[in-house]
Amino acid sequence: MTGSRHRARALALQALYEIDHTGHKAEEVTNNLLMEKVLDKEHAEFARDLVAGVLQHQKEIDGKIRTFARAWPLPQMSAIDRNILRLAIFEILIDNRVPVKVAINEAVELAKDFGSENSPKFINGVLGSVSNLANTIETIKGEKSGHNFRTS
Repeated sequence: MTGSRHRARALALQALYEIDHTGHKAEEVTNNLLMEKVLDKEHAEFARDLVAGVLQHQKEIDGKIRTFARAWPLPQMSAIDRNILRLAIFEILIDNRVPVKVAINEAVELAKDFGSENSPKFINGVLGSVSNLANTIETIKGEKSGHNFRTS
């Protein structure tokens, strides 16, 4: 997967990793990475939105990771895996701009590109549980609005 949105997600992941690891300021990190990568204005903005959204909702997202990856305390989890999960959970449960399956597939591809040998399986397993939560939430929303369907 080498599309522009995938490259934007990869850039967002790199920014989140650096921010997580070093504590550098998000805007500075993202700007530096964007100077190195070739992304058009739309996809650069998408990457910025992802980074800002994850950071804005990080406490909530980390709570979901703790719930769905109980065997792996956040501080002991690989920083790459932790940030791939943050990015994907943001897209699945908060951002809602892409179908759940797309967010999971993108996260697994990022795990293949940046993680360890076991990362793709771990990421897929955790996000499978998260997608069940997303489907439950959508079902409840649909029932409240008179619709009973999920379009992903």
